[in-house]
Amino acid sequence: MRTDRLAYFLAVVAGVAPLWTTHYLPFVDQPQHLHLISVLSRLGDPSTVYPRLFQVRDTVTPYLGYYVIVGALSRLTGLEVANKIFLSAYVMAMPLSMAFLLRSLGRPAWPSLLSLPFAYGDNLAWGFINFCAALPLTYVSCGLCVRAVADTRRRTLMAIWLAVLLTAVLLFHVLAFAFVSVAAPLLLCMTRAPGENWLRARRFAIAGAVPAASLFVGWVALRLGQPSQIAYGAPWQAWGPVFSKQNLSYKPFAQNLAELPQVLANMLRDGTDRYGFYAACVCAIGGLVAGLTWARLEEDRESAVERWRVAALAVLALTLFFVAPFDIRGYAYYVNTRYAQLAAPLVLACVPAVRPRAAQALTIAAALAAILSAVSLADGFAQFDRESKALDVMLAVTAEKPMIMGLIFDPGSRVVTHPVYLHSSAVLAMARGGATNFSFALTPHSPVEYKAPPPPTFPSEWRPDQFDYATQGAAYDHFLVRGVEPLQLFGRLLDTDLYVAARADGFSLIRRRSRM
Repeated sequence: MRTDRLAYFLAVVAGVAPLWTTHYLPFVDQPQHLHLISVLSRLGDPSTVYPRLFQVRDTVTPYLGYYVIVGALSRLTGLEVANKIFLSAYVMAMPLSMAFLLRSLGRPAWPSLLSLPFAYGDNLAWGFINFCAALPLTYVSCGLCVRAVADTRRRTLMAIWLAVLLTAVLLFHVLAFAFVSVAAPLLLCMTRAPGENWLRARRFAIAGAVPAASLFVGWVALRLGQPSQIAYGAPWQAWGPVFSKQNLSYKPFAQNLAELPQVLANMLRDGTDRYGFYAACVCAIGGLVAGLTWARLEEDRESAVERWRVAALAVLALTLFFVAPFDIRGYAYYVNTRYAQLAAPLVLACVPAVRPRAAQALTIAAALAAILSAVSLADGFAQFDRESKALDVMLAVTAEKPMIMGLIFDPGSRVVTHPVYLHSSAVLAMARGGATNFSFALTPHSPVEYKAPPPPTFPSEWRPDQFDYATQGAAYDHFLVRGVEPLQLFGRLLDTDLYVAARADGFSLIRRRSRM
């Protein structure tokens, strides 16, 4: 095996290492997703509260791809291992899918390794697993779109794969599909098909896009056609009509510009995960210099327009980052920041082709940058693993089929930057077949929904200070508390109806006393 290929392989393998150095992954929304995957897989299990509370939503939803795949795999490996296998496949697919896109565009493949550090970052830290998983599918879809035009011998096959992959993108996340819906026509216009009528040459690619486009139009029409529950100022509710001024929240251009490099590598408090990001940028600059100095000798068969296709995709992704709203209240949140992760690998891939010897050296340099990122993250995740063992203490005293109220006044970690303990109650609920006061089953994106009105709780999981035991407490038999003393919340109830079952590293689990 050549040295550069070995380096590529080692970098891809190293990229998944952080995921396996900790039991609980430091991703904010991850516990909610795992809980609902468990619900979806065990809806008929009487040893859980799932049959009583939940049912399958009768519409196709964008989260379905992730939930179904991990749920099916969990039957063989268990849920948490299945989830790590899925995430490992996503991380490895980032450079491989970028390589496929670059080769489809006739560009050098070595910059695909520069996408590995960006497999982590803000989107994964928040637990936007569905969107992250859609990214490799997005890159491959763009490559297939080009091949369905340029590969005249296999247009039918490319069109079939394009139909499958575009549908998969939509089933993982609609925001990724929004990018493809603009990128695909752009690529069709910028790709040559010499000697053929323009429309005839693109008929296979257009046909391949029809199934996903039809599903998208149907889902959007259904979603937007539903009457909105408008509650101005209320969390997780629309503040007005979907695209009205009061319902859209934007960040100023200057703020987006300042945050762009931050959201690409911002998981660890000590900042060591930024080293791989910096190294990837240095490699890209080195590739640009090498391309301008030692360009490849063979004649370039690309047209002047085709040469700019990678740059056009990068500009499109950056444009979405700067012009898309931050929130579409009641529908989608953290919208524009997601496109930073999509844009970064494309921006760094905008390098000229170089001679083979220079390409080999750049591949090794890019591999070292990816490995540096993986080592930093693996060390940080291992530190988080030691910190998060407090959840094991809580789990040991959690009863079966619990109804758990999460009262997380302090969701932060000493190791990672994001509020990773916000949904800790879902960790206990998933392990014991129970339910929590807040669930993604409340959102229309989830394939699971409540059968009846959900248990009473405060309006937002971010505001546990609005908890009122008199009106909400009776529905729960467990209370997971962090960041405040239980005595402040429950007072004399701790001597009568409730008791402290366990304490560990800022967590307290309060349980209801059994009645004889």
